[in-house]
Amino acid sequence: MSTWNPALYRSWFVVAQSRRVQRTPLSVTLLDRRWVIARLQSGELLALDDCCPHRHVPLSMGRVTPAGLQCCYHGWTFDANGRCTTVPGLTPQACMPTVRVAAAQVIERDGLIWLKADAQDEVGSSTLPAFISGLPADGHRFSWRSTWNARAVDALENFLDPMHTHFVHPGLVRREGQRQSIKATVTRSEGALQVDYDGQPQQNGLLYRLFESPRAGERAHFSAAAAGSAQLEYRYKNGSALFFTLHFSPESEAVTRVYGTFHVENRWAPRWAVRMFAWPFLLRVVRQDQRVVEVQAANRAHFGRGAGLSTELDLVRPSLDEVWSLRSHSPGDETRRVEIML
Repeated sequence: MSTWNPALYRSWFVVAQSRRVQRTPLSVTLLDRRWVIARLQSGELLALDDCCPHRHVPLSMGRVTPAGLQCCYHGWTFDANGRCTTVPGLTPQACMPTVRVAAAQVIERDGLIWLKADAQDEVGSSTLPAFISGLPADGHRFSWRSTWNARAVDALENFLDPMHTHFVHPGLVRREGQRQSIKATVTRSEGALQVDYDGQPQQNGLLYRLFESPRAGERAHFSAAAAGSAQLEYRYKNGSALFFTLHFSPESEAVTRVYGTFHVENRWAPRWAVRMFAWPFLLRVVRQDQRVVEVQAANRAHFGRGAGLSTELDLVRPSLDEVWSLRSHSPGDETRRVEIML
């Protein structure tokens, strides 16, 4: 079992799409630990260790009753706080055992179920980063999920790193022979990262030519408050905006669940049009990214390599390692500007 940075247990991770969490319990794995998620009859969400304390049968094999989540083996039942509410067979005079199952914090936002493993962390406990909570609710166009055989931190870096796009997505996103000099402003503050790219109002790939217009700005977001989530925000001179948000939730060191959403603002883009015309191209980009990070993971394991080499072009990795690595320490607030050929 991997040793995770304790900071990750105080972070929100996506563990399921809302539509998959109903009365039937759902087992999910996060940071090498199995949880059961269910929606109680009151509508309240429940997230507990997927293990009954009586005889250790998975609670996800049970069912939801008016009293809570009932184990399929002997009927012990637990509420949203993990407290045992029912032990079938006890006489009315018998004392209920003082038993609890470990509970996690769980919330629902943007059609996704979010879990925080540290239920004792009360500081900003229900607060997601602004780049997630501020997404336009009426701008949600679609969501999807996948499983990658790769480390979550490497998948995060891949998504936020623009320097690979010329080679992994040639012609779709950028072309190697048409680089431009741009300014990147990197802002790090209290576990958050923001990178603003200025000087490239037009991109030279097929996706830009088919679906975009001159840009007013491009911004990348990351925050330790939701350490598996990252977003690319594109704002346009006509007042519209596009938001690509990916959520990387590690089941283990080697397997990562990936959830993605696409939002629009002030732009004509009905769901059917996005799915029919844009999604096939976006899906190709996603699969290209999946392939390269899976190859990266396999080759890293084969050679037994640790951290790779970095240069000033690796804009996002220091902030990711600050949260994901056991050895890194926060450098404090920082703003720096870097000129790159993109």
